Amino acid sequence: MYADSQPDNNSRRRRAPGWLISTCAGRGPIMSAAVAISAAAAVMLAPITASAATTSHPAAKASQPTAAPAPAVKQHPYVHACAAPAKRDEVSCFALRRTDIKGVRENALAPDATPSGYSPANLDSAYKLSASAGSGQTVAIVDAMNDPNAASDLATYRSQWGLPACTTNSGCFRQLNQNGATSPLPANDTGWAGEESLDIDMVSAICPLCKIILVEANSASNADLYAAENEAVALGAKFVSNSWGGGEYAGQTTDDATFNHPGVAITASSGDDGTGAAYPATSQYVTAVGGTTLTTASNARGWAESAWSGAGSGCSAFDPKPSWQTVATSCSRRAEADVSAVADPNTGVAVYQTFGASGWVVYGGTSVASPVIASVYALAGTPGAADHPASYPYAHPTGLFDVISGSNGTCGAPVCTAGTGWDGPTGLGTPDGTAAFTASSSTTLTVANPGNQSTATGHAVSLTMTASGGTPPYTWSATLPAGLTINSSTGVISGTPTTVGSTTATVTVHDSASHTASTSFTWTITATSGCTAAQLLGNPGFETGSAAPWTTTAGVINPNGAGETSHSGTWYAWLDGYGTTHTDTVAQTVTIPSGCSASLSFWLHIDTAETTTTTQFDKLTVTVGSTTVATFSNLNHVAGYTLHTIPLAAGTTGSTTLKFTGTEDSSLQTSFVLDDLAINVS
Repeated sequence: MYADSQPDNNSRRRRAPGWLISTCAGRGPIMSAAVAISAAAAVMLAPITASAATTSHPAAKASQPTAAPAPAVKQHPYVHACAAPAKRDEVSCFALRRTDIKGVRENALAPDATPSGYSPANLDSAYKLSASAGSGQTVAIVDAMNDPNAASDLATYRSQWGLPACTTNSGCFRQLNQNGATSPLPANDTGWAGEESLDIDMVSAICPLCKIILVEANSASNADLYAAENEAVALGAKFVSNSWGGGEYAGQTTDDATFNHPGVAITASSGDDGTGAAYPATSQYVTAVGGTTLTTASNARGWAESAWSGAGSGCSAFDPKPSWQTVATSCSRRAEADVSAVADPNTGVAVYQTFGASGWVVYGGTSVASPVIASVYALAGTPGAADHPASYPYAHPTGLFDVISGSNGTCGAPVCTAGTGWDGPTGLGTPDGTAAFTASSSTTLTVANPGNQSTATGHAVSLTMTASGGTPPYTWSATLPAGLTINSSTGVISGTPTTVGSTTATVTVHDSASHTASTSFTWTITATSGCTAAQLLGNPGFETGSAAPWTTTAGVINPNGAGETSHSGTWYAWLDGYGTTHTDTVAQTVTIPSGCSASLSFWLHIDTAETTTTTQFDKLTVTVGSTTVATFSNLNHVAGYTLHTIPLAAGTTGSTTLKFTGTEDSSLQTSFVLDDLAINVS
């Protein structure tokens, strides 16, 4: 059995797991229980009514940046809804509840009065959204502990704002434990109940036609919340919001697997303590959501925004920069945030909560922004099956209102101070409709032509076809010489040709969106000539423990236990895997007798720390003489060894050098591991 082992990004030995406590300004190892309130002073936030908003959508945006900086707003007292973490492997929610607005029960509102805080119609107006989209979509909320009044409070919120009912009886709303069951639910908790009320109310506000799943973890520990996260995806949600987090830690890149769900839009709040990276917002697989101060304005949009002083931002110490984060961030690794929405509790949203509060209250924090953005993704439609939707805003930045004023700290632009383009507190900006959250149009589906082929009868064939564009996964079919077939899932042509002659081979690829593409080439089958069958390579499995008769760069020949594992025996050749700019080679010269047909075979394992699904950063080139017969890259990584058999071109005789060249770029290791090679002639 092959044991997969990925080396550390910067060395060829795995580091022991550890924990690093963030020391960035404004964020400690445990999220602070108090937030510094800025000294801006102006006017009191008045109760906001749904009738004041409009949901009209302009045909085109007049200008990308906000027309004017948001005016200063009066600062109001608020508290963190959730308790500070008691252990290093626990997190806190990011909900901030205003304390100057006393809870008012539904039946205690004055006639014709509306609750304080922004309404669904206000948010639709500010972000140019439609309440008629999202039908059939499911948004999952992942939180800790239980809110026993979640369903009844949700009913009151939706009734107040004239939204369609979303009940457990209809299946629109489900409240489940981290195992996906309706009971037993976790212990009740008044703090997390506020977070849950906020989250499900914001999904209702932005996407009233969406179904909602509230997945409650047994505790605020990473282990329980990560289990709940995976369960939310297993339940079928294509949109998952996480309004909680904590400081970064050394093992987070391993825990990234929790959030690596292609085809699912996962959002995470950036935090409420200003500058300093927070996890899981810095996971390379989520959309990190920052926060703004949102106010009405006398401009074409009707609203203005600035960076909220509490919005989290920063550079990850561990997660690599995603391939789609192509903007200038001044961070060498993952930068947060990606996008943003309202979060300032002084310009907060109306929430109905009766467990831990007394009815209508006002909430803020990036806990507001995360479910808002998750729900905007839902309005935009189902993500591409192979996509990480965090990439979408970077492909469509003109679909966002660029927030150009405000800051959350003293480190300057772009990590702390808002400005044109990307900045830490607000990312690329806030929604201007759903265009920035929609999958990019699929590129044209194409299949690569491998060139004309020549094979002798009785000789095994292995030819891998490749496609690009369209909407993966792909399905393959082909018209081929007798004895050959194509694997419908992998595109590998294999078999042994049986009939001499020249055939036009046609290979067709189909994608999941019913697009097709084809390519044709000539495949000549020749008769096998008289030749003594032989295997020509010396030391083909490196089992002598030395390189000869191979020539290699230093450190290529290794025994089991050095970090990788052989295909058979105890030795193998390991090219690259350093995570720095590096080139390794292994080569051997053989003599192919005249009149013989020859084929090269080898077992290859590729592991990588690269996360891209589109870019070849690290490569392995296979040459025979001056001819390149195969190339591989970090995109071809597999869990174990794969056998590759390559017929050599007719006429490849005499003294010939087989050479493998591995090249690695400046970061994120890729290892190319070879074993049991052969050049067979017959």
